Amino acid sequence: MSKIAMIFAGQGSQAVGMGKDFYENSELAREMFEKAGERIGVDFKALIFEENEKLNETAYTQPAILLVQMIAYKLFKDACPDVKAELFLGHSLGEFSALCASGAIDYIDAVELVHKRGSFMQEACNEIEAGMMAIVGLGDADVEKICADAQAEGKKVWPANYNQDGQLVVAGLKSDLASLEQTFKDAGAKRALLLNMSVASHCDLLSPAVEKLGAIMETMVNDSFEAPIISNVTTQPYSSKDEAIKLLKEQLTSPVKYKQSIEAVAGDLDMAIEFGNGVVLKGLNRRIAKDLTTLNISDMASLEKVKEEICS
Repeated sequence: MSKIAMIFAGQGSQAVGMGKDFYENSELAREMFEKAGERIGVDFKALIFEENEKLNETAYTQPAILLVQMIAYKLFKDACPDVKAELFLGHSLGEFSALCASGAIDYIDAVELVHKRGSFMQEACNEIEAGMMAIVGLGDADVEKICADAQAEGKKVWPANYNQDGQLVVAGLKSDLASLEQTFKDAGAKRALLLNMSVASHCDLLSPAVEKLGAIMETMVNDSFEAPIISNVTTQPYSSKDEAIKLLKEQLTSPVKYKQSIEAVAGDLDMAIEFGNGVVLKGLNRRIAKDLTTLNISDMASLEKVKEEICS
């Protein structure tokens, strides 16, 4: 039996029209759209299929991404019930989809959970000008040193997402990030680009959201894990409710170690399958661990392709 990681991307993977092929061709998908919408009072068809500003607002982006990912995963499980995960892994928000896919939280509860998580994140940043900046072409140690030196000067900037070699996202106050753009470039960065974000994920600015998130998770998460989840914070596996709550609270203010997580597990896997819109993680995996085959399921055609490849 192949050792397979089931993986899920995070915020930034959203796009208008994602999941529409599932919706149009699957009764299960339509039912999941309806039930998720009822839970949080959102018309997911309008949110995801029509041009609108809300899809890029954190409180709505997160449940929309998770919903489409869980539809893709459930359709795959229905088609290939005998295929088991060796482990689950997500990037930032994607770790909540991993938690859901593992069986430790119901998808409707997860939709509500990440909707509230997004609201808590936005609330933590409402009174400040927060943001994120992508640094391309500079080593991790160089980025870390620039952030540490800036912190020593009283600036609020932190490494936030370790995506691949030469690609690290930093978070903090927009003015502090902007003031470091030339510093990063002088150190050798090819690009230092402020992202279109109104929150500063995975840094100390989100501290006000931590206990609020934990309180809700206490009521929703259980101990039924089909397979371990790799923590963004530690790169180590966990498979209990208590660990999930502790680590996903910490994840709000700690950097996402996606690159390090893939490096840690790739040698023990035969392949990974990315669920949901796009191929963000497939692209990262190709550059982090070139020998790790990554498939993706984002519509009915890609579902059929994966079925033919591994479910026969």
